[in-house]
Amino acid sequence: MSQSMAVKMQVLAAILLGLVLLTGSHGAQAKGCIKGAVVGGVAGHVAGHHGVIGAAAGCAVGHHLAKKKEQEQQQQQRRAQPRPAPPPQAPPGQQLS
Repeated sequence: MSQSMAVKMQVLAAILLGLVLLTGSHGAQAKGCIKGAVVGGVAGHVAGHHGVIGAAAGCAVGHHLAKKKEQEQQQQQRRAQPRPAPPPQAPPGQQLS
């Protein structure tokens, strides 16, 4: 493959990745995606010039980890909330007034 063709493919891949990131993600769903895409893109590029594939995989993994972390934080908040005290019960044979 010639160098000019490789450069054109890299530019096209960068443009497509930019379009996917801009149009395919919403604010609430993008948590972890950008960070994961950057790390995955660099790793993919170093591992054999597969930066776009690495970025896509990194985005998916980053989003999954961010969602998992958010769920764990919600569970910890639920555990930390005080539970209401149960209503008082009368001893057997007596009534509360």
